[in-house]
Amino acid sequence: MTEKETSRGTGPLRREVLALGLGASVATIIPNIAMAAATQKTTERKQDMGFVKTKDGAEIFYKDWGHGQPIVFHHGWPLSSDDWDAQLMFFLEKGFRVVAHDRRGHGRSSQVAEGHDMDHYASDAAVVAEHLDLRNAVHIGHSTGGGEAARYVAKHGKGRVAKLVLVGAVPPIMVKTAANPGGLPIEVFDDFRKNLVANRAQFFLDIPSGPFYGFNRPDAKVSQGVIQNWWRQAMVGGAKAHYDSIKAFSETDFTEDLKSITVPTLILHGSDDQIVPIDDSAKLAIKLLKNGTLKIYDGYPHGMCTTHADVINPDLLAFVQAAG
Repeated sequence: MTEKETSRGTGPLRREVLALGLGASVATIIPNIAMAAATQKTTERKQDMGFVKTKDGAEIFYKDWGHGQPIVFHHGWPLSSDDWDAQLMFFLEKGFRVVAHDRRGHGRSSQVAEGHDMDHYASDAAVVAEHLDLRNAVHIGHSTGGGEAARYVAKHGKGRVAKLVLVGAVPPIMVKTAANPGGLPIEVFDDFRKNLVANRAQFFLDIPSGPFYGFNRPDAKVSQGVIQNWWRQAMVGGAKAHYDSIKAFSETDFTEDLKSITVPTLILHGSDDQIVPIDDSAKLAIKLLKNGTLKIYDGYPHGMCTTHADVINPDLLAFVQAAG
């Protein structure tokens, strides 16, 4: 090698050094690229929201926020997961992972024509739980969502559920039958169906303006925003799903589900619930549970998770954090 070649760095030795250096750089870069790709893939798996498809083709919308122990929320008829806003934000700030989905035919989930019954609702909830790998979860269901949550825990929740909460929930059964003489007459639910078909938009204003939040009571503090938000959620869903769901929440018998549930279960109910009267729901359900606690709120309405979130949320948190 000449002095000229060495000084310019173009000789064989220089080329070997460059080759070795390039090889070392590649050896360093490749693992970093692989690690970045793996990190991206993990990030992609952790979605803040999305859809999961059921076996019969329904696409179920869900929210999945935060980390920690999962708190799973099941909404009432004819609403969506947005009805849990006050609870989602509360538990998120407390360090929990909060998950809520829109029932099939409701909210942003697909408006399928079939499957609007409690077995499908519970199965859909199981699909969400499996998709997100939810374990040691606390399930909280309101109204129709209470029935859905109870059936999910009874049929699909083994090994995944830590606790259950039923808020103003429909179990054990709403409609009046020979075995349930204190239930509401079938004519009540026939009127629901009639009004829904005749003018769903007006019907979905009348419910939140009146009995749902107790805004028909003389001393009620009426919130137009709450009324409009209820209407907004309801009208996004499908009329067929809402119609069929009336039968699902009123005529489904959850007696055997409640009897089979062994996880700690908290029942919260307002004494002035005009949608799901307490005497034929919570007061009967507590007798069927093996490990249940009933708390009654004097004068609270059906939609108390919204109107009295400042009281309900701390009580939910205390139950979630309690031992056992």
